[in-house]
Parts: sequence; structure tokens; C-alpha cells
Amino acid sequence: MRAPLIVITVADHDADLDPARVALVNARYADGIRRAGGLPILISANATAAQRATAFANMEGLLLSGGADVHPDRYNEAIDGAVEMDVARDALEWEAIAAADARTLPIFGICLGHQLLATALGADTYKLPFGHHGGNHPVCRLDTGAVEITSQNHNYAVDDGSIGPKVEVTHRNLNDGVVEGLRSLDMPAFSVQYHPEAGPGPHDAAYLFTMFDELMDSVKGTN
Repeated sequence: MRAPLIVITVADHDADLDPARVALVNARYADGIRRAGGLPILISANATAAQRATAFANMEGLLLSGGADVHPDRYNEAIDGAVEMDVARDALEWEAIAAADARTLPIFGICLGHQLLATALGADTYKLPFGHHGGNHPVCRLDTGAVEITSQNHNYAVDDGSIGPKVEVTHRNLNDGVVEGLRSLDMPAFSVQYHPEAGPGPHDAAYLFTMFDELMDSVKGTN
């Protein structure tokens, strides 16, 4: 059986010692997709319009990978302090989300991808006092009560009060109550603020890639 094609959005940076642009992503994202039975296809903001169109027309699922925090102009707010953001990448990922939503394709968001999916679903983000950084953050999976030890690296978080009735909170940070996971009730999409591919637990959150695979199977069964 052919492996489903999963588009992974990645960062596009100027290499420090080379004028050529390079696309960067932690290989563990692709590894997680392969272990779940998919074939990862990487795309960055440097892709041409034709390349984007081809990728989005052929994808069977979308993984929004980690990166800089989502730019708050998405919901008409100003940047709060000096933080890293990537407007070009945001634009690529809004396009990818719209393409996946139009075809009812599964979406899995991680870190930046979590914030992107949340804002696409109508929520806002806000700047944390100190951010979440490091590999020892306890997160509760609300449907089971299980506690996962997670790796995190973000300065913004999803605003709890801005989450609409068609979105379910699935995970919370046990240190400060920050929203750590979401699931759409209208589309086959879910996300987590932490990094399951980093595996500091070491495998506490590896099930999320399996969930994405199962979501893909369920969507195929209804299409």
C-alpha cells in the first residue's frame, strides 16, 4: 500500500556561510511521520507559487512544524517585546492550512503549528512573562489524566479566553495552566504547544504521531 504524502512546513533561512538559502527542520518531524507510515514532503516559504500549488494539491495530510512564534498582526495586535517571528513562513502556512481545510485533510500542529492552527480557528495568542524553554515541562493530557514530560521553546501561548466553542482544549501545562493542546470539533485537526518529536520523556508524547495516522485513516474512510 502506498504511503500517504504528508507536507511538512519548514523554516527557510540564509545559511551563515553560504549565500544560498537553506530549508531547516528537525529530522525528527520526518522520522515521526515515517514511523507512522507516511511519506514526508518538505516545503518552505522559498518555494515558488507553482511548487506550493503542486505540493498542496497532492498532499494527504499537513504537519505544521515548530518555529518562531506566530505574528500577532494575524489578529490585529502589536508585537509585545523583542521576539523571533517569520512573516513569510506565516503566509506559507496560512495557505497550507486553507488548502488542507478545503479538502478536509488532517492537520497536526506542533509548537508554532499549534499557534497557527489556534489562530486559524479564531483564537489569539499572548506573550508569556518568561516563555517556556527546556526539556522538563509537565503537561497533562486531559482525556486520560496522564502526565507527559515535554520539551518546549516558545514565548507566546494561546489565549484561553479566546478559544471558541468549536475547539476543545486537550492538554494543559501543570506549572502554570497554559493551554498545551487543542482539537478542532469542525475539522480533522489537532495541535500541541510542546515538541513530541524531541522526546525528553523520552517517549511520553510519541503517541501523537500515531494519532495523526489514525486521524488520516478515519478521514479516508469518510471521503
